[in-house]
Amino acid sequence: MKRKQFIQQSSLAATAMLLSPSIFTSAKKEDIILGQGNKRYRINTKWSKADAMQYPVKDCHEMIQDKKGRILLLTNETKNNVLIYDRSGKLLSYWGTEYPGAHGLTLFNENGEEVLFICDNNLHQVIKTTIDGKVLMKLDYPKETGEYTKPEEYVPTETAIAANGDIYVADGYGKDFIIQYNHKGEYIRHFGGRGTEEKFLKNAHGVCIDTRIKENPVLIVTSREQNAFKRYTMEGEFIDTISLPGAWVCRPVIKGEYLYAAVLQSQNNLWKQSGFVTILDKNNKCISNLAGSEPVYKDGKPEEMFQTNKIFQYPHDVCIDDEENMYVAQWNSGKEYPYKLEPVA
Repeated sequence: MKRKQFIQQSSLAATAMLLSPSIFTSAKKEDIILGQGNKRYRINTKWSKADAMQYPVKDCHEMIQDKKGRILLLTNETKNNVLIYDRSGKLLSYWGTEYPGAHGLTLFNENGEEVLFICDNNLHQVIKTTIDGKVLMKLDYPKETGEYTKPEEYVPTETAIAANGDIYVADGYGKDFIIQYNHKGEYIRHFGGRGTEEKFLKNAHGVCIDTRIKENPVLIVTSREQNAFKRYTMEGEFIDTISLPGAWVCRPVIKGEYLYAAVLQSQNNLWKQSGFVTILDKNNKCISNLAGSEPVYKDGKPEEMFQTNKIFQYPHDVCIDDEENMYVAQWNSGKEYPYKLEPVA
């Protein structure tokens, strides 16, 4: 789906929601335990202590934690593209005024120094920066692939960085290719793209490197409109599909043995603020849906998932900190700051 069409449809749905009764119960969000099994959480919707007048946000797209324990939020608000918090939600610092389409945020430890990779939808670029925003490298549209004739055809949404520094860029709002570069930004190959075979992608919104099996890392790529993740070798050969029917999953986030993902919306309730968060175990089986239906498998296949509590609107990313707390950033949700979710024993 084109970004412009995506925003138009969701804006119409948001207007409809304002004109209709709320489907959320009278209970406070903070009183509801989210999730199932051993992955249940209590939510704090007032985690961010930032002054909205002084440090505004538009879309809260992605979040990461650095080695100092700080939580970094990326927003497409050019007064402050990056907000840096402590775990309690206190705003520590901020930077960035030049990224109007800030969308993807990836952290990489490069020889002991942490660097960031920012995907900008509007600039049609990937920008590598220091942790405090100094630009180190820019990757323009990948004309080397032979698939693109102008920058506007390329709308990168996410990156993943391999241990050797290779950069994998997901063109999630463009042509759905994954483009691989070496650490210098030199083109290696591309794969994915659109088509009718299972190896192809539709809305390749996110990408990560799954190192849960250390001797055999693989790429996990979002195919959001197909309600799935797809796995590839590090050389781009298709492996298989992780089907998550009903779930418009955003980027996959690996922490420990688990895969976490924001679900932008439910397939059975499109463009009506129907998002939730899903958690998969080491076998890529869904074990918990936060504000969503309890995972059910029949004959080894998952049944359709959907939002059950209107806690979230359009969740776009999750960050799991070193204390197992979860932070949820939301897109197109009324300039809402991220929520913090704490595990329930």
